[in-house]
Amino acid sequence: MAHIIRFTNRCTEQKEQNRITCGCCGREIPAYPSRNARDYLEITKKWGYFSKKDGETHHFYLCEDCYDKWLENFAGPVEISEDTELL
Repeated sequence: MAHIIRFTNRCTEQKEQNRITCGCCGREIPAYPSRNARDYLEITKKWGYFSKKDGETHHFYLCEDCYDKWLENFAGPVEISEDTELL
């Protein structure tokens, strides 16, 4: 379980330093407040009973390009809604 804790700490440390790395392609994702900031997907999953990963927490980031490639492999469509007011 120590490897999971180290990985989670590394993800948190990266975010605090505005250095996010895509868990798929390995590219650095410029984060806010950088002028070159890019959006990304952040996933944290706490696995529970009925899984082979019971008690583990997985945390990673995906750049937008890798997210789009990932979605191409889904069997069904992803539910998408649009916000009309962006802050």
